[in-house]
Amino acid sequence: MVLPFKHEPFTDFKVDSNRIDFEEALALVEENLGKEYPIVINGEKIFTNDKLISTNPADKAQLIGKVSKATKQHIDQAMDAALEAFKIWRKWTAAERADILFRAAAIVRRRKHEFSAWLVYDAGKPWDQADGDIAEGIDFLEYYGRQMLELGYGKVLNDRANEHNAYFYQPMGPGVVIPPWNFAFAIVCGTTIAPIVAGNSVLLKPSENTPVIAYKLVEVLEEAGLPKGVVNFVPGDPEEIGDYLVDHKETRFINFTGSRATGIRIYERAAKVRKGQQFLKRVIAEMGGKDTIIVDNNADLDLAAEAIVHSSFGFSGQKCSACSRAVIHQDVYDEVLEKAVTLTKRLTVGNPANDNVYMGAVVNQKQFDKIKDYIAIGKEEGVLAHGGKTDDAKGYFVYPTIFKDLDPKARMMQEEIFGPVVAFTKAKDFEEMLEIANNTEYGLTGAVISNNREHLNLARYDFHVGNLYFNRGCTAAIVGYQPFGGFKMSGTDSKAGGPDYLQHFLEAKVVSETY
Repeated sequence: MVLPFKHEPFTDFKVDSNRIDFEEALALVEENLGKEYPIVINGEKIFTNDKLISTNPADKAQLIGKVSKATKQHIDQAMDAALEAFKIWRKWTAAERADILFRAAAIVRRRKHEFSAWLVYDAGKPWDQADGDIAEGIDFLEYYGRQMLELGYGKVLNDRANEHNAYFYQPMGPGVVIPPWNFAFAIVCGTTIAPIVAGNSVLLKPSENTPVIAYKLVEVLEEAGLPKGVVNFVPGDPEEIGDYLVDHKETRFINFTGSRATGIRIYERAAKVRKGQQFLKRVIAEMGGKDTIIVDNNADLDLAAEAIVHSSFGFSGQKCSACSRAVIHQDVYDEVLEKAVTLTKRLTVGNPANDNVYMGAVVNQKQFDKIKDYIAIGKEEGVLAHGGKTDDAKGYFVYPTIFKDLDPKARMMQEEIFGPVVAFTKAKDFEEMLEIANNTEYGLTGAVISNNREHLNLARYDFHVGNLYFNRGCTAAIVGYQPFGGFKMSGTDSKAGGPDYLQHFLEAKVVSETY
């Protein structure tokens, strides 16, 4: 009997024993830094001379690992392996496939601090953010396994006299998984195991920024008993193999999380039918956001400030759900801004491998330079209320930054920055706040801090985002509690961690028999 889904609890690092255990995990991982990792095709580990180099964002001289790069030839080999593995894997029962996920969840749970420590080094995540990332990965394994058990029964249809009708789901075939670096375990895990528990095989191309922790997931799945060829690990240069993966005539689906520009490129290329292709490709895409927290004039202002600060600066704002716009009623604007600045001044910044700081570095030089440029733009478009400091001498550090008095149409209010920068603007009433919240091309998350039930009900239907939160921040969706995915240019609203997600990787079939 499978127990009901239960969210994996977070670690309380205020408890001394938990801090000691985590420090031991950091020391264990540090001893294993700098190793080389292979491509994995049909279970075979292949080392190449050309490598992806992973370094610690908070200490760019520290080597985390060297990961072999796949070429187009490797992609062809991996697709062949995926096609062969699919022939057998698709015939495993839903329960047998789900059992692999449950075993993998148990492995990760036993080594939770170790995997979190890898995220600290490979992705630069602070302790609580790393712990939450691993917990979410465990949640995906447990939740999708249970969802597949339900889908394995199919759906009930009506029968006529002397006729039986059956409605069931079957897997599609090999697909491509392209996850991001910001949730380098959770999203890698969720986007990979969802299609495979549905019976498909995949080619997993991890982010070039965080390939080591992605390889650790492949090791877990192998240990859990996943057959060879079901997951093929093909890290590489996106410019060399990205289009090739999407264009391949045998690619049945592309499961992507990343930037708007890349998501649109994938969507366009997948729509073209290639020579020898006998199906229409599916694209499941989550493409970022420009997320807003609205603060009403009768709101709890301490709650509002806390929601803005933690939604803006958690993991250095490197979340597609991060608050980058605060739209405040003019009556409480100055007070909320002052409270937010006061809270922000208390945040600690440093290397998470050395201490349990609130913020680490941003992921790489490219992101650092981009955020630094936006800070310069913010100084032209608005008023710097706090922060603005950057330092890339040792790591890619951008300190939490608040701008005030922005025009709602300013670049700082429209363009995705993906860093610890939030822009404040004021509005005269709730209708104007809602209008500003909806004035971007994105529609991922949002939040409303208000004690006015009429306003909350209005926002429920007229705040156009896929995930809307009342009287809390706009980040930290939980698998099975807040299925995640957005509208507009935030993607295809796939609702990861929800009851419909696995159906993206399944085909419904009807068989009717007359007696």
